[in-house]
Amino acid sequence: MRATYLWAVAIAVLLVSWLASGQLDQEAVEYESSIAERNAQSLTLMSDQAPTQVRVVLAQAQLQTRYANVRGKTQNKRTVEVRTEITGRVVERAVERGQLVAANQLLCGLSVEDREAALIESQQRVRQARIDFEGVKRLRAQGYNSESAIAAARATLASAQAALARRDLALEKTAVRAPFAGFIEDVQLEVGDYVQPGAPCATLVDMNPMLMVGRVSERVVQQINPGMEAIGLLGDQTEVRGTITFVGQQDDPKTRTYALEVELDNADGALRSGLTTQIRIPVAQALAQKVSPALFSLDDNGGYGIRVVNDDNRVEFYTVDVIAEEDDGVWVTGLPNKTKIITVGQELVVSGERVDPVLVNTSLATSSVSGRGQADS
Repeated sequence: MRATYLWAVAIAVLLVSWLASGQLDQEAVEYESSIAERNAQSLTLMSDQAPTQVRVVLAQAQLQTRYANVRGKTQNKRTVEVRTEITGRVVERAVERGQLVAANQLLCGLSVEDREAALIESQQRVRQARIDFEGVKRLRAQGYNSESAIAAARATLASAQAALARRDLALEKTAVRAPFAGFIEDVQLEVGDYVQPGAPCATLVDMNPMLMVGRVSERVVQQINPGMEAIGLLGDQTEVRGTITFVGQQDDPKTRTYALEVELDNADGALRSGLTTQIRIPVAQALAQKVSPALFSLDDNGGYGIRVVNDDNRVEFYTVDVIAEEDDGVWVTGLPNKTKIITVGQELVVSGERVDPVLVNTSLATSSVSGRGQADS
């Protein structure tokens, strides 16, 4: 009797297990089928529902310039520490910091000492050597001198002339002058200082022309050439324009970028060195539409996209690229040349859904939108 109960219990357990396994398999099949058909079922449900009403504008693409944006700064073209070339005591400091000087203007004056007297002595020695040389030539013409005597007199004259040139140059070097026009950034000497050759007198900076410098990525460097015009936007929103004068041929191994220089006219001295600048360089022409950034949504890769309505009144999503920015909107590429952009209601619809578009009488898709569209931007 006891064995009969045990067999009955075992059979009951096996029966329950078999029924349970069938139920699980059925649920798995149903679950897998629902994943595979979810999108189709969603579209079917949306088709059965009344179409969502959205507001759209008709956007027509226009030819716009695509810019390469480079972060840079202004930089003066050259900076020179003007130094002394001889030994002496400073007897004059002719400039102050911030002063504008012309080329060859006096910066520092050194003591003349005996250099002027040595110059006068050399002038007289040249005069004597020239007289001796002329006398030797006359005697040679009369047959009383040799060619050797003439050569010796000529060498004496040349030596005297060389000594005169050295002493004249030494006297000239007592005046330290500006090699070019510019601003005095710093003055290092004071009256009474005794200096050796190579002592800095003043720091001179050339402010005209001014340069905008930056580094260009390898993605756009092939589209940039010397002679192209570039636009610079300073920190105070001042706009400046200049010509590209240099594009590097070798990259920086650390950043993989190339040096760029743009020359600016700074005759009025309004630009200073070191100002942060946004450099914009026109590199291509593209068809684009002007839209409000509030219309942007994010795509699966984190990029910007816009929802539009096609000819079948169904929603389509296009990823776009921003090529230019203005105060009242941005210019984007990636949309059909002529399309209907959803400006109100895009947060209520998805790609493929049938909608009821209401055309708004405006030429630009810059209308403000609500909720989700603003958050996506």
